[in-house]
Amino acid sequence: METYYRDSWVEVRLDSIKDNIQRLQQNLNKQTGIYAVVKANAYGHGDVQVAQAALEAGAQALAVSLLDEALKLREEGISAPILVMGWIRPQDVHLAAKHDISVTVFQVDWLEEVKSQSFTEPISLHIKWDTGMGRIGIRTKEELNNVLQAFNDPRLKLDGVFTHFATADEEDVSYFEKQQGRFEELLEEFQRLWSEPVQIHTGNSAASMRFPDQMHHMVRFGIGMYGLSPSSDVKAIDSIPLKPAFSLHSQLIHVKEMPEGESISYGADYTTKGKEWIGTIPLGYADGWIRKLQGMDVLVNGKRVPIVGKICMDQFMIKLDQYYPVGTKVTLIGKQKSEEIEMDEVASYVDTINYEIPCLISYRVPRIYVKDENIIEIENSLSIEELE
Repeated sequence: METYYRDSWVEVRLDSIKDNIQRLQQNLNKQTGIYAVVKANAYGHGDVQVAQAALEAGAQALAVSLLDEALKLREEGISAPILVMGWIRPQDVHLAAKHDISVTVFQVDWLEEVKSQSFTEPISLHIKWDTGMGRIGIRTKEELNNVLQAFNDPRLKLDGVFTHFATADEEDVSYFEKQQGRFEELLEEFQRLWSEPVQIHTGNSAASMRFPDQMHHMVRFGIGMYGLSPSSDVKAIDSIPLKPAFSLHSQLIHVKEMPEGESISYGADYTTKGKEWIGTIPLGYADGWIRKLQGMDVLVNGKRVPIVGKICMDQFMIKLDQYYPVGTKVTLIGKQKSEEIEMDEVASYVDTINYEIPCLISYRVPRIYVKDENIIEIENSLSIEELE
């Protein structure tokens, strides 16, 4: 098992991943399966470990954004179906075919270039439909017809069609319903033009949690799988209780009593108002704990204490309510005793969404994987093995 040589770490509870998958599955129709979305290193949680936990919990397939992400999962021995939801280069399709990775198509020119390549294995393709996201995908019946006509090569295997909802996490469902209508129109045309059965998947976390009866063959479970609600509106509905899998911790490495009138950190924009106990934490913006979090609370001994002074690249300071010894645990995201700092609170503090926060926590912070209350793996992206 790899080790690490710093006093900050992320804890990922794989049991929570499994529980969230199973709770969603219970909410869905029996014929609807789950893509576990593990793009962006599983939203900062760890792609391989989360993928394995999700598959053990009953997810049927995995979804990523990049071919690189899919190839890594294959290299780690994961054999489950994998879909790359983003664009890949036509000249790289042979790699996807070789490793049985499904890829996304939405351009006739892309298909023509793929057909000019010299690979021999069949390639599994899913057509992306842009029903209102405005990102990638075909938009019209004419585009659909043109794309389908380009499937005139036996190596091209059409296995799925899908779309993505832009506002499924909002209280107002009018735009969601508009996208649903556009999808149904395209689906009717598709079924007129194409006689072979394909997989249909439209639902993201928000849609699958809120409208389970409107889902098709599969849903793509992303943010909800990690125990985070897609939005405050969805959280208020509380359709499926979720368990956060991610927590972030560190330790005090220095504690000092500062007299009144002393300044802390760059810019000297925090000055003690009396005698204050100041603690130093070995984590900073290079680790993803960005400077905008100045003033945010952390937990020490189950109590909230504020970050004071500017956050440095590798360290920041906190105002303690009393003296604590070096080595005292500090929780930045997660629970201590009866107090908790949720991912949503951190996201709100810096005016962003909860998706972004775990993605920000960099490779420098080791991930510790917990299952059944036991540490089963430590992943240190610096790849340091313990030296004897």
